Amino acid sequence: MSEATPEFKQRLREAFDEMYVGQTFTFRRTFTDGDVAMFCGVTGDYNPYHQDEAFARESPYGRLTIPGLLTGSMLTHIGGLLGFLATEMSFEYLAPVFVGDSVSCTVTVVEKDEAKRRVAARAGFVNQDGVEVLRARFSGFPGRIRLAR
Repeated sequence: MSEATPEFKQRLREAFDEMYVGQTFTFRRTFTDGDVAMFCGVTGDYNPYHQDEAFARESPYGRLTIPGLLTGSMLTHIGGLLGFLATEMSFEYLAPVFVGDSVSCTVTVVEKDEAKRRVAARAGFVNQDGVEVLRARFSGFPGRIRLAR
């Protein structure tokens, strides 16, 4: 792999310096049948909880659920706006998400490692009823923040 240009390294330093512990970013979306179909098609996640209505009706949820990683992928939207290169992620699924649910994902920067120029954050995902459906932690390197301040 070749060395990054000095200009690129400078952008990375600036992006890292712009982030601070306690900083938050929020994204909200409503999940559709089309979202589930595309996600399952791309990933090959044909779990009956997401695809088989008869199976899902008999489950404790009583209907089809959204794949957990589809909900978790909301981090990708925020990460993309931060130019964030993630090096690790972990998820804790707390409650099901259904088609038509609106979920807000709030990311909070919890740590900056100056020596490694690495940022750690946590995220909470809450549905339209105020129920926390997912928690996540992730870390990596910010590259170019493109969010309005």
